[in-house]
Amino acid sequence: MHGTHASHRDGPAESGGRSSHASGGAPLRVLHVSSGNLYGGVETLLRTLALASADRAGSAVHAFALCFEGRISEELRAAGAPLTLLGPAKVSRPWRVWEARRALMALLRREAFDAVVCHAAWPQAIFGPVVRTAGVPLLFFQHDALSGSHWVERWARVTSPDLALCNSRYTASTLPSVYPRTQWRLLHPPVQDGGPDLMASERTSLRGELGADPTDVVIVHASRMQEWKGQRLLLEALGRLRQVPRWKAWFAGGAQRPEEIAYEAGLKAQALALGLGDRVRFLGQRSDVPRLLRAAEVHCQPNTGPEPFGLAFVEALYAGLPVVTTALGGPLEIVDASCGVLVPPKPEALAQALRGLIEDEAARRKLGSGGPARAKALSAPDAFLAALENAVRSVAREATA
Repeated sequence: MHGTHASHRDGPAESGGRSSHASGGAPLRVLHVSSGNLYGGVETLLRTLALASADRAGSAVHAFALCFEGRISEELRAAGAPLTLLGPAKVSRPWRVWEARRALMALLRREAFDAVVCHAAWPQAIFGPVVRTAGVPLLFFQHDALSGSHWVERWARVTSPDLALCNSRYTASTLPSVYPRTQWRLLHPPVQDGGPDLMASERTSLRGELGADPTDVVIVHASRMQEWKGQRLLLEALGRLRQVPRWKAWFAGGAQRPEEIAYEAGLKAQALALGLGDRVRFLGQRSDVPRLLRAAEVHCQPNTGPEPFGLAFVEALYAGLPVVTTALGGPLEIVDASCGVLVPPKPEALAQALRGLIEDEAARRKLGSGGPARAKALSAPDAFLAALENAVRSVAREATA
């Protein structure tokens, strides 16, 4: 449950205008606005939200508006979620921004919504003024730490939301740099349980395809190819474990942008230089990460910078894997002594923690067994939906007061 959700008020928040269902018997209608051109934590949350709301009797209607076609638009359609494409808004082409804004205004005039949720600073900057003009309550879902210095954040500051939804206490601590007087609530993102364990034959087959013997301890890292996600640090630690037998490492995650392609190439060269070529596999973009997790023994994503929250850690906990990560940012709210190991972002400390788990099966099992309950307590989709809808009701009631 989300019993740890807190609200905090630094000062009065601005109020939106109209509300269609907040005080009546009809289900709430909530519009979620995002860009849609990349795929990461925001898009994973939107997909989970669409699937969970479809399965939940009496749930609010969650509709979506994106600027770009991509993987998330396909997944939302597959989930049967209401979806509107606003058009490819690009700041470098102002007329595209105006076209997308007009499309959103037409949607808000055509359909009644109790609130609009802008996911991250970019849609908040571009579409927040439209929502304000339409008189609909505006929520800002804070997925990242804010500094107040980036031009997008300065632009977003122009339109204050009625309420901010922060995905961790860490990100909430940075909210005042952009919205010092906005009230906020803690809302850990929803994460679906990846399903039952693999059958023994399926697990053996998958491990064999990826170069792992039955006796190997497989360490899995699954994230986008970004340096702060810790792939380089993990390779440095594994280089210190060359003489330790019985381990393999899988890196899942594809490069999406030019700088990520260059980074991935550098990682592969680093693995060869460290003499790890036969023990490390780069798997590229995978759509079966839950299966990979259930075929491994240890999850390790040693971030070198603070993670806003960390969906991958919760997915690993659901899979019953002990989690090894660095004591930075959001993972401090996810990983504790019941389910994992926190270390400083140093190769030697990371290598020592990994070696302990590689060599101690009982320790792996003990930490792994604590994972599923911890994951559910943090990120159960039903609890997330209930908390989100309560947040929407709170601003919708203020708007009609």
